[in-house]
Amino acid sequence: MDIDKHHSPVGLPQFKERLAIFTLAAIQFTHMVDFVIIMPLGPQFMRVFSIGSSEFGLLVSSYTFSAGLFGLFGAFFVDKFDRKSLLLFTYSGFTIGTFFCSIATNFHFLLSARVVAGAFAGILWSTILAIIGDIIPDSRRGRATGTVMSAFSVASIVGIPIGLFFANSFGWSFAFSGLSVISFFVLILSWYSLPSVKGHIVKTDEISPIRSILNVLQNSNHYKAFFLTTTLMFGGFSVIPYISPYMVSNVKIAETDLPYIYFFGGVFTFFTSQLIGRFSDRFGKVFIFKIVAAISIIPIVLITNLPVISLFLAISVTTVFMIFVSGRFVPALALINSVADPKFRGSFMSVNSSVQQLTAGLASSLAGFIIITGKHGLIKNYDKVGYVSIVATILSLFIAGRMKK
Repeated sequence: MDIDKHHSPVGLPQFKERLAIFTLAAIQFTHMVDFVIIMPLGPQFMRVFSIGSSEFGLLVSSYTFSAGLFGLFGAFFVDKFDRKSLLLFTYSGFTIGTFFCSIATNFHFLLSARVVAGAFAGILWSTILAIIGDIIPDSRRGRATGTVMSAFSVASIVGIPIGLFFANSFGWSFAFSGLSVISFFVLILSWYSLPSVKGHIVKTDEISPIRSILNVLQNSNHYKAFFLTTTLMFGGFSVIPYISPYMVSNVKIAETDLPYIYFFGGVFTFFTSQLIGRFSDRFGKVFIFKIVAAISIIPIVLITNLPVISLFLAISVTTVFMIFVSGRFVPALALINSVADPKFRGSFMSVNSSVQQLTAGLASSLAGFIIITGKHGLIKNYDKVGYVSIVATILSLFIAGRMKK
């Protein structure tokens, strides 16, 4: 039997490999709903808790800062454990943190709960990527990454609209309580379907955690990956958290119509993220990344300068934005995963995940300081945030071509 075609690097039959990818995508689905739902709920939080754009930016960035710091801490030990056991532990903590969000009674309680959820999510995301790198051959890694990344699309199609429906009907806390219940069942599925991944432990058993980190930091190619991650996060998360508040305040889209934006964006990106993953495997990750990232500049300009327009046009612009801004992450993550030494992939992905989360927090915080709320609640300076995103995107084009496997 041809091992490369029918088995993963750890010897999984094709069916179990697909089941593992589906499970990782389900975990990523709950993770993305938990992270993204805070953004369309922005108008509610700003109204219920009487907070401004800077406080809302803190609510978003607290999750990513926590994920980044704890992800960096996790880089010291993640390669010492079975990746399945580590994933089950961190996903359990993530589920508990999400439940705490649902019982928050004030802004500071919610802020603390977001820190707890983010702490476990930081290690969780890097573990998912490490498992993909360990069980999926490079020839199929772009497709697998695209499938897991499509969880964002499913979250937008199903999770966000349903979450917003419950939030609009029964209060914002119902969105988090429902998500914590779903996460519990996905946790059970993970225990059943994911393989034990211990091959890296044998190779690194005699290497100290500090030495593992030093090995990661001594590779100059890793710094290029970290810089690529930084530019991608600034290019995306300076703009994304404020889409919903801007749509409601400036474009005059009703809060009850926000689910349509995420639904249609998710429907299209569900297919395009997988298509981009296939193209990355066929034509090259760097080549496809440069095309998608370059095109993404157009919707960035449009979405940060929208006047009052119809719901149809608003959905059209946001959908194109989601397709290309999220789409560029597919070849980028596959490329980043490819530069890691398998012996230290867990540590590398933990450091990279920390860079990702910390820069996402910095990007949303920076945007929160740039944006100001004017008369009648209008958001100002969103166009300047768009310029920051464009500069970061242009920098990512240069760095991607200089990375080596």
